[in-house]
Amino acid sequence: MTWNDLETFEKCFELALMKRKVLEAFFDYDLGTGRWCLIGENQKLGVQYFSWHVGRISQITQRFGASHDKQGAKGQKKYLDCSFQLSNVGEIWKFGDFASISRCSAEHQKIYKDWFSVADSDGDGRLTGGDATNFFVMSNLSRPDLKQVWAIADSRRQGFLGFKEFITAMQLISMAQAGHTLSGDLLNSDVDYENLKPPVMDGLDVLLAKKKRPKSDPETNGNPEVQTSSSSSWFTSSKSAKKVPLTAVTSIIDGLKKLYIQKLKPLEVTYQFNDFVSPLLTNSDFDAKPMVMLLGQYSTGKTTFIKHLLRSSYPGAHIGPEPTTDRFVVVMNGPDERSIPGNTVAVQADMPYSGLTNFGTAFLSKFECSQMPHPLLEHITFVDTPGVLSGEKQRTQRSYDFTGVTSWFASKCDLILLLFDPHKLDISDEFKRVISSLRGNDDKIRVVLNKADQVDTQQLMRVYGALMWSLGKVLNTPEVMRVYIGSFNDKPINRVTAGPIGTELFEKEQDDLLADLKDIPKKACDRRINEFVKRARAAKIHAFIISHLKKEMPAMMGKAKTQQKLIDNLEDVFAKVQREHHLPAGDFPYVESFRERLSGYNLDKFEKLKPKMIQTVDDMLGYDIPDLLKNFRNPYD
Repeated sequence: MTWNDLETFEKCFELALMKRKVLEAFFDYDLGTGRWCLIGENQKLGVQYFSWHVGRISQITQRFGASHDKQGAKGQKKYLDCSFQLSNVGEIWKFGDFASISRCSAEHQKIYKDWFSVADSDGDGRLTGGDATNFFVMSNLSRPDLKQVWAIADSRRQGFLGFKEFITAMQLISMAQAGHTLSGDLLNSDVDYENLKPPVMDGLDVLLAKKKRPKSDPETNGNPEVQTSSSSSWFTSSKSAKKVPLTAVTSIIDGLKKLYIQKLKPLEVTYQFNDFVSPLLTNSDFDAKPMVMLLGQYSTGKTTFIKHLLRSSYPGAHIGPEPTTDRFVVVMNGPDERSIPGNTVAVQADMPYSGLTNFGTAFLSKFECSQMPHPLLEHITFVDTPGVLSGEKQRTQRSYDFTGVTSWFASKCDLILLLFDPHKLDISDEFKRVISSLRGNDDKIRVVLNKADQVDTQQLMRVYGALMWSLGKVLNTPEVMRVYIGSFNDKPINRVTAGPIGTELFEKEQDDLLADLKDIPKKACDRRINEFVKRARAAKIHAFIISHLKKEMPAMMGKAKTQQKLIDNLEDVFAKVQREHHLPAGDFPYVESFRERLSGYNLDKFEKLKPKMIQTVDDMLGYDIPDLLKNFRNPYD
């Protein structure tokens, strides 16, 4: 195994995505060939780490294989200190279903496909609790073991197992039958899953012989597109929504769709919730992948951060010290590498961005979708944003509502990263407005102090203190915001300035941040429920406000004067509604933004309060959603 130079070898180590540790590798320089080479046990070690993607390594070798370090003599050894900087990024790619389907042989996939068709009694590509218990009992495992199998396989808490999750469950059952203790770490262990034999299932042969049905492609069985095809028709007309039977709900997300269409959406439409707060939800809003948005001033490393996680650049990415990203870019998975203009993205029904049309063509011309095939993007979508400007003049020259757009994305995102540079700690007026617009999404916000290796330890302490001081004046919350410190780029850590203490700190901070990102897909379903409940409560409060304004309007004379008085004294209106219905003050919208929208409406045209609608939403929150979660919990609880 030979390498043209040390730089090539280091690049290949980075591409190999080693597990977290600093690897010591020794080389011998062969004067005969003029190349560095690995010998003995080191050669085996290199082959083990590089075997995951030979094609990429050969590309890098061709790119960097130019120079040789010919100093020294044969037998001289060079020590390569592989930085931890990229060592653990690969861990974020290892999600359960992706890892299982990629580490299962084609022969075993064919077997599991037949098994899945037997277990899936209704043929919808989803194995729900009842079907799973009937099938898993043939393994003769104990109930606690099967409970653990379901918990690990359904790590996202969707309430069902697709084909990929089913493979994970079968592999876990096989491991349990072999005497292994079941845990979440078992999937990431060194077990040879590709050659792992299928589990022993008593009586399955008889069921397979009886089962006569056309086989489906294992890659599409349980695919989200297949799963959502039936529920997507619920959004096309109100009549079809009312005919949805309970048996049509085969997941938590499907249940939320049904509850929204039948119980929450009528309230939103009646009191024009979509005009004041948030557009009506569509099928794609429920089925969208989790999103991570990056915010910060220019040149704080937002685009580089995404490139660092993907281990490659995405189409349309520009990196530089000047303000390079001049538009909102959604980086998502796709069959090939391409960029889609914003106007096209906004009208695609399978994408959750139709609500952005409210910001006009001026914004859509500054919005695009960047698609590329990538294992990480199969689970997470990134939102890269333009750098927040520091000057008031530049801000006023924006042709769209920047703060409004960030607020819209914040409500859709699962995680919001605020990036800061040690040399750019000042929070401009626009950045302050952007952070204020994130109100109500405080649990999603994480602060990242990037490029921290550019200052020494003493300076880093001062920078951290200054950052917390600046944030304290903007974030009106008594809770401490989580701050990650590190240097999130492809370059090795500057150990001279960072020192041993700083290097160890950056390593631990990066691990914590990657763990946060890795948990996003697992928490996606919980986040959907959380956002749905939050939206329902906001819709209720909105209905109370609108109906109260309608009630205060006179029947005959002085309507214009009364309307203006109500709008001017909107704070008093909010206080009245709060006292009358015993509502928390923190759940009310911003007075100024609500007043601005309200000024364009005729209050006399609003609807009166309809107690039946309010009671329907209360019943949904108090009974329907808890019952839904109970029906799709772990069937072995």
